[in-house]
Amino acid sequence: MHDLQSIRANPEGFDAGLARRGLPAQSPEILALDQRRRQAQQELERLQQRRNEASKEIGQLKAKGGDAGNLLAEMARIKEAVPGLEEEQRLIADQLDEKLAALPNIPTADVPDGLDEHGNLELRRTGEPRIIDKALEHFDIGERLGLMDFAAAAKIAGSRFVVLRGELARLERALGNFMLDLHAREFGYTEMSVPLLVRDQAVFGTGQLPKFAEDLFRTTDDRWLIPTAEVSLTNLVNDSILDEGELPIRVTAYTPCFRSEAGAAGRDTRGMIRQHQFSKVELVSIAHPDRSDEEHERMTAAAETVLARLGLAYRTMLLCSGDMGFSARKTYDIEVWLPGQNAYREISSCSHCGDFQARRMKARFKNAGEKGTRFVHTLNGSGVAVGRALVALLETYQQPDGSVAVPDVLRPYLGGTDAIGRP
Repeated sequence: MHDLQSIRANPEGFDAGLARRGLPAQSPEILALDQRRRQAQQELERLQQRRNEASKEIGQLKAKGGDAGNLLAEMARIKEAVPGLEEEQRLIADQLDEKLAALPNIPTADVPDGLDEHGNLELRRTGEPRIIDKALEHFDIGERLGLMDFAAAAKIAGSRFVVLRGELARLERALGNFMLDLHAREFGYTEMSVPLLVRDQAVFGTGQLPKFAEDLFRTTDDRWLIPTAEVSLTNLVNDSILDEGELPIRVTAYTPCFRSEAGAAGRDTRGMIRQHQFSKVELVSIAHPDRSDEEHERMTAAAETVLARLGLAYRTMLLCSGDMGFSARKTYDIEVWLPGQNAYREISSCSHCGDFQARRMKARFKNAGEKGTRFVHTLNGSGVAVGRALVALLETYQQPDGSVAVPDVLRPYLGGTDAIGRP
């Protein structure tokens, strides 16, 4: 959510920020609604003040035996006018809130301009991409091993689902546990177990509603299946006033995630890259505004460490203004190398949202010795997508005999197993 006071102070700057997102100027309509709302509020306050004054005057006239008929008639007119003004003010305020809630966050100055992924900036590459002659893609590897079954999943749930069996299911679980242990033990994140079903206000707070409802799954009792644990983790501080000393709050969770993939028709139709249900280890930080940029770099380093420990090659991208998520003001994407596709594919997005989500959630903190409150800054990132990490492992560590080697860091989670699918 945007700060209306800031828009009043610098409407040109606000529109310039939205223009970088490919949107037309919005401040004229916003400020016009704001003016109408304030006029209605001022008129309402004037009538309420006049009603109080007239009430006193009526008492004084009656005490002197005078005629209060004109004042009583005026009071009646005020009483009749007030509900209409209150309703007008409410409707205008709702229009204004709806308008502001539908607008994305403003990119920071160091975010490159661009319309889509072609405008993203590569910052660094880590690790040497493995080039394999006649490399198989993950779904061919998994199906040949008899451990990945899309047909069985389709009979149960339809397309964009998978059934993992035996060693592959165990490897997926090992990946999630490894990531949780890494983030909790080395990076100080507190492991959480959170709801997978949330209310409207939770998904509004993180920015999925109202604009992206079609990307979500909704239950018959009007709850939403989380598209990412970011929703549950970030909303742990909704409608809260924290002490400055509590910041930063760092939390992580390993959860299933659910997405309708409404805009993904025809994309990645085979395999595990884009599914309706997938697992992810999520990182969320609630940070002091003065230290949130530093926190963003720290979070990105934590996600990168997962891939480095797994021995996977990756590159880190700074997303351009046209490719960032709705709530982000700056995002780093981490893309892992997939030998089967001979390409880098996104496996983590680490986003700095500033106070955008905090305003929607009313998440604030209080500095010691100060009377007022300030909005916290929120950050979120995949640490990382477990299914895509599994894809990268299968393609990177595929062996000539059809088996898949297990990276050293995962072997303790698999009872010392050094390969899966060995003949």
